[in-house]
Amino acid sequence: METNEIAREVLDTMLGYLGFVAEVELDTTRDDCSIQVLTGQPELLIGTRGERLDDIQYLVNRIVQTQHRDSPRIRVDVDHHREAQEQNLLEEAEHLAERVVHSGEPAKMPPLNSYHRRLVHTHFTQHPQVQTWSPSDSSRLKRITFSLRQNKD
Repeated sequence: METNEIAREVLDTMLGYLGFVAEVELDTTRDDCSIQVLTGQPELLIGTRGERLDDIQYLVNRIVQTQHRDSPRIRVDVDHHREAQEQNLLEEAEHLAERVVHSGEPAKMPPLNSYHRRLVHTHFTQHPQVQTWSPSDSSRLKRITFSLRQNKD
């Protein structure tokens, strides 16, 4: 049995024990190992700021990794919440980048976790006018700074 199918089964069992009626399916629209939970009670699984969803994802990953040490990281989403959140984050970053291009002044995003920072940095790697960076300290939440790209003439 493949890792993503094991993860789907673990999550389906976990939600069943907790009393949730949900459809748990592999998300084949993404390149990574991703599971989509479809339910009539998404707010109970997501939490106020997504903290419950993060906890569920953490537990699924821990359980799968105890069985398969070298398994890829499993991404768990509920009713496309993470997908919408990531899209909103990239739109906010695009607006900030436009502001930097027009003003010429650096600007910072609110503090982000490592996953969201990687998402933004990756999105802007090929941007012709804007570059991004974040501090290399050990804090969990860091702010990304946008600035104009320096021409290497």
